[in-house]
Amino acid sequence: MSRKQVKGEYIETDTGNKVARKAILIGTQHIMLGGKTVIQAEAMIRGDLARTAQPSSGAGGAAAPGSNTAVAIGRYCFLSRGCCLRPPGRIYKGSFTYLPLRLGDHVFVGEGSVVQAATVGSHVHIGQRVTVGEFAIIKDYVRILDGSVVAPNTVIPSFSVVAGQPARVIGEVPEGGHEAFELRELYKTVGNNPQPLPV
Repeated sequence: MSRKQVKGEYIETDTGNKVARKAILIGTQHIMLGGKTVIQAEAMIRGDLARTAQPSSGAGGAAAPGSNTAVAIGRYCFLSRGCCLRPPGRIYKGSFTYLPLRLGDHVFVGEGSVVQAATVGSHVHIGQRVTVGEFAIIKDYVRILDGSVVAPNTVIPSFSVVAGQPARVIGEVPEGGHEAFELRELYKTVGNNPQPLPV
């Protein structure tokens, strides 16, 4: 009647993703993780908001695998506690549908932020309590400061620092400042030793 001890707060996949046991992943068949990504407790990924597949003549009407990805996340991404990734949606060919949300590599999403962008490039830092509106496009090497609201359909150019409600460019990432976007070291700190939960 002995029960196996739970190994830790995170489950590590064979591609090195570290997913908190208390993360909220809905529709996992529509979520693609590139590897070495950290998903903290209470982070939510809405894979259930996938584009609805057109019915096929085959039994079951299943679409080809991979054709229905709702959220695609690159390598060395870090999704903080309580953030939410949600694909953007709109009326398309007469019916409401969701389009994929794609994150590049080395993307940090801060606590309590909601991202509904079409695309987030690589080496992007999204601060805490940030809202990224539907179909926004965030290019590479962008820093979005805490509390910012990026309006829907906004395009944020590479090497920008943005802030405000609505967010606007307030500066640029300094030359040589791109090392600050590397998340390999942060990745290594997760799951090795239990961390106390903030109250």
